[in-house]
Amino acid sequence: MNLAIVGATGVVGREVIKCLELRNFPITNLYLAASAKSVGKIIKTIWGEIKVREISSKLFEQSDIAFFTAGSEISKLFAPLAKINNCLVIDNSSLFRYDPLVPLVIPEINGAEAFNHSGLIANPNCTTAIAALPLWVLEKNFGIKKIIMSTYQAVSGAGQAGLDELEQQVIEYANHQELVVSKFSHQILFNVIPHIDSFQSNGYTKEEMKVVWETQKIFKRPDLAISCTAVRLPIKRAHSESVVVQTKSKVSPEKFKKLLSQSVGVELVDDVALGQYPTPMTAMNKFSVEIGRIRQSLIFGEYGLEFFISGDQLLRGAALNAVEIAELFIN
Repeated sequence: MNLAIVGATGVVGREVIKCLELRNFPITNLYLAASAKSVGKIIKTIWGEIKVREISSKLFEQSDIAFFTAGSEISKLFAPLAKINNCLVIDNSSLFRYDPLVPLVIPEINGAEAFNHSGLIANPNCTTAIAALPLWVLEKNFGIKKIIMSTYQAVSGAGQAGLDELEQQVIEYANHQELVVSKFSHQILFNVIPHIDSFQSNGYTKEEMKVVWETQKIFKRPDLAISCTAVRLPIKRAHSESVVVQTKSKVSPEKFKKLLSQSVGVELVDDVALGQYPTPMTAMNKFSVEIGRIRQSLIFGEYGLEFFISGDQLLRGAALNAVEIAELFIN
């Protein structure tokens, strides 16, 4: 296959390159494109040194699949151009996720939906992608009535600018300087911020509503009751999520753990006596989502569970999911 990565110099674009390398994706030609300021840069890959080029019609004429990792504005401008040139777009932005004509795909859950595309497939939000894997196990086997979730999200979810701001504030603090705040609404160092993306008319943020809208679409459950609170933490990489689930049929931690051990994309890390449970540090750079602290819900009793998840949002929550979508079309 001939592949293009739009936004190749960004944090997700670089993770896509890493995923393609680690998974030995069959590539004839890999084309890397980015904004004008990055054109001409050289990126080392296992396929050789590749020069970053501009985003153009020719890029898509030469490509079978294009990963879009540069945000909604770039997707809005160039995804139609890719489609015209018969280049399948796998888009990581939120632009097309809620379009009923665009499949929103997590291959382990609804991979067959990818083949209903009309030139474009949407990648879910990283927070949704991480939670959906264990939630789907519950949905398939017990049915879900309600989900209450709180997320603890790393600064890398805000891109390179988020990482840079945290690191710069560490330096400023160490040097007894005033901490500069620009990317986030408040100082992120030594702080948590219950504000990710813009606030909506219902009082939830768009990040929180993405979890609702996307999970309902992927599960084909528009009736599924979900509430989410999204919080930014001074962590470099990997998101964590605390989840409370009410099920339709009786469930137990033992049954859930057994099903998880047979599932793809999740890793059971749950031995509190040994101090083993999910953390951002241990989940970083993993293809699987860590899940632990699994316990019977004190609120919903036999019809509910509570658990904790950590997953690498750049990898499992974004780049890996996109590459897995492309792998569906290898044959």
